[in-house]
Amino acid sequence: MFESIGWAEILVLGIAGLFILGPERLPSAAAWVGRSMRKVREFATGARDQLKGELGTDFDDLRKPLQDLQQLRNFDPKQMVAKQLFGDDSNGVKPNGYASSQPAIPPVPPAAAPKPEPPRAPGERPPIDPDAT
Repeated sequence: MFESIGWAEILVLGIAGLFILGPERLPSAAAWVGRSMRKVREFATGARDQLKGELGTDFDDLRKPLQDLQQLRNFDPKQMVAKQLFGDDSNGVKPNGYASSQPAIPPVPPAAAPKPEPPRAPGERPPIDPDAT
């Protein structure tokens, strides 16, 4: 819930609360905030459980798009580019020229070269390919 708040911010809030409320009222205020947060969590958990009970299996279908949005929220373009440039490829050779130590997929043998036609007599027209015209 408070993923972006670090220990430094909590320390600053505690010192500000100490100056604003004073040392005699700060413990009771902290206890009140803790009780309020616990109640809010209980209400949210109860509402989620009630919604899950009423919707049944549709609840999971409803949560799936929200989880996909959460993954997009954690999207990091730098990681995506690095993965595309330096991630493992199916042939074992990366775009920067580094060859993986894992065995690569064997290359496909080249197709057999077409058989050359015999030379034509002077003035003879080449055969016409109706599919090519």
